[in-house]
This record gives sequence, structure tokens and C-alpha cells, in this order.
Amino acid sequence: MFNYRLIFVALLAVWLCPVATQNTCHAGTHGLPGIPGIPGHDGRDGEKGEKGEGGRTLELENKVIKGQKGEPGIKGPQGKRGASGNPGPPGPQGPPGDEGAPSDIKPNSAFCVSRETVDHPAPDTPIIFQTKITNVNDHFNLKEGKFVCHIPGTYYFVYHATSKKTLCVRLMVDGEKRASFCDHIQAEINVSSGGFAVYLRDNSKVWLETNDKVNGMYAAGDKGNSVFSGFLLYAH
Repeated sequence: MFNYRLIFVALLAVWLCPVATQNTCHAGTHGLPGIPGIPGHDGRDGEKGEKGEGGRTLELENKVIKGQKGEPGIKGPQGKRGASGNPGPPGPQGPPGDEGAPSDIKPNSAFCVSRETVDHPAPDTPIIFQTKITNVNDHFNLKEGKFVCHIPGTYYFVYHATSKKTLCVRLMVDGEKRASFCDHIQAEINVSSGGFAVYLRDNSKVWLETNDKVNGMYAAGDKGNSVFSGFLLYAH
């Protein structure tokens, strides 16, 4: 309230001062500033300005700018082995390989069998030898009394027989007589032998036979044995 009175007195002095000064008043000191007036009305809209330059498109916030391709990284450790897959189809047959060098291993075939019985062998059939002394690669068939050729080539066969009477032995190849040997009795126990070389084809068979008239082949313990032997001379 005091402030309003003070303002009123100041305004009154300002109004009265010009009248008094016409006769006796001299210029006084400046008065206090007046009360601010009420805000005026908004002015009229200004003219439309010129069109500005086009704006730039803003990049997305925190967008990563792709740089140049970096150097390859260090190779990582090998991973665990996976499960085996299904077998694939067979591949095509490869070309024939180079011819190998000749082998230093020579083919072998040899046998020696013994007959140890007092019984005479059955005539006109392969003589059976019960005991195997040597049978390389099992080329001699003990059950049949026959040698079976598995390596084509030239072989040598020989027999040594103990007999108590005249003995004739035939050497047979594939059912054909190739040689015949006879030994006539001269003592209580005689020993006869014979041998020959022959070329054999694969699967050819060789054996010994006796006939029914002169069949004195004999063996008994330490009194004598009858043996049949054969071996490969060279393969070809």
C-alpha cells in the first residue's frame, strides 16, 4: 500500500512542476520511471521468406559404417570329428598299373610219402601211401595217392619200393602210363626203383600203380619201406 502512495505522489509532482516553473520554479531532479504499460497486440505476419536449401537425411543413430575388409584371422583349433556318413557309391575302375618287377621268389612244389604195411596194394589203382614225410604246399593228396600240379612246369618223380616177390610199377600221368619198371625176385627181400622227368600242366595228376600178376610191394617196420617222391625242376 505504501508503494502505491509513493508512486502517486511522484506522478503528482511531475504534473504540477511545469505549472510552477512558469513563474518561480526552477528545473528539478528527474522523477522515477513510470509504470510499464500493458503489452501490446501481436504484430501482423511477415512476408513469406525464400525457400531454403534441401536438408540432409540423418543417419540412424549408432549406425555402424562398413569399413574395408580386414586381414584373415588366426586359424582356430580343429573341431571334434563328426559322425561317419553313409558310404558313397563305388568309384570308377582305375587304369591298369605298371608292370611289376620280376619276383625273386621261386615257386616250390615237392613231396615224399611212405607206405608202411605188409599188405600188397590193390592192383590197377593208385597206390596209397599212409605217411607224409614232406609235402610242400600240400600238393600231394594222401587220401587219393595222387600228386596234383598247381605250378605248370617240368617235374621229376622217383620211387623206391621194397618187395618180397617180383614187382612191376607203372608211373601214370592223367590216367596214361608214362613209364613202367619191373624187378624180378632174386632174394628174400628186394629193392627196386625208377624215376622220370615230365612236363605237367595245371591240375595234371601223377600216381603209381601195380598190376595183379606181379605185385610184391611190401613194408614192415624196420625191414623196409616203399616211398614215392617228386619235385619241381623249373616252372614254365
